[in-house]
Amino acid sequence: MSASMTPVRAPVKREYAEYYILLSLISFAVSVTLTRLFLELTGYPQLGNSELHIAHVLWGGLLLFVASLVPLIFANRWAYSLGAFLSGVGVGLFIDEVGKFITQSNDYFYPPAAPIIYAFFLLTVLLYLRVRKPEGHVPRSDLYHVLEDLTEVLDHDLEPPEHARLEGQLNEIIRESEDSNLKQLATALLDFLNNKSLQLADSPPEFFERVAAKLSKWRSKLMEHRRALKAILILGLFWVGALATIKAGTLLAVALVPGLTLEAWITDLIDAGSVESASEILWLLVRLALEGVVGAFALLSAIFLLAGKERRGVATALVCLLLSLTTVNLLIFYLDQFNAVARTVMHFGLLVIARAYRRWHL
Repeated sequence: MSASMTPVRAPVKREYAEYYILLSLISFAVSVTLTRLFLELTGYPQLGNSELHIAHVLWGGLLLFVASLVPLIFANRWAYSLGAFLSGVGVGLFIDEVGKFITQSNDYFYPPAAPIIYAFFLLTVLLYLRVRKPEGHVPRSDLYHVLEDLTEVLDHDLEPPEHARLEGQLNEIIRESEDSNLKQLATALLDFLNNKSLQLADSPPEFFERVAAKLSKWRSKLMEHRRALKAILILGLFWVGALATIKAGTLLAVALVPGLTLEAWITDLIDAGSVESASEILWLLVRLALEGVVGAFALLSAIFLLAGKERRGVATALVCLLLSLTTVNLLIFYLDQFNAVARTVMHFGLLVIARAYRRWHL
């Protein structure tokens, strides 16, 4: 009789987990943005009658439920992609109506609702970045991934590159594992893969694989055009710095221009509908001050890049863009609702470019 062993319950990160989280993130962002855009363009229609109102939060809840059932019912790998997509759309439709559920008056346009949605999105981004970090090779985890990849044999979809990768993983498991069970299983699987009668797929790349190949080619081309990438980064930072500095200059104008008082400026804002309460005026002042800081950092980073101090310039750019995305944008969403989407996309794009430039060239 074989000796008993203690069960191991340590969690194992699923292979391609970062891809599933990213897919959910993208579908979440697109869902919220398109829902708000559709409602704005159509005058906020309602599905129902004088008694019933079928809010889109219900459709969101339904999609979340379906997303949870799909990977429970189906064992195919595509079930995880479908579940990730449906969960992103579902949570987008669900959280879009958060204003109704945190106010006594069911106020869909409650100002803090947009920052709550944006903060929830940022937290999910942090989760994605955490999951995306590469982990060290652990034989048990690697064997989990090998067993998952072997489902390609059942689907007649195991291609030569995948076959070679599996062989390399199994050889590494055999070399590094101290668990005799893992070694025996890895050896048996390697013998199966080395069997000459094993038939491999010779199918053309699928849609997502073709897209990934094209993205890889574009990435390689971008890496070769260092000057163009640097120029885009400098122009973007100057644009961000100029806009933020101009807005923050309003505070200096109020303080320095004769005849322009704070009371008169606030009255003009209320008359124009830019603010509706005293608390919004306070947050507007805080926002303008922070935008001034972001603008100064953006201009400084652009100057550093122009002067050839690239490491300092990129580091400063990352600081100002992260401050903008994580702090300033919360206030902008609070005051301007979803008019800040374009700004967020631009700043996030610049952040991606800055990180790529540092990784490729510095």
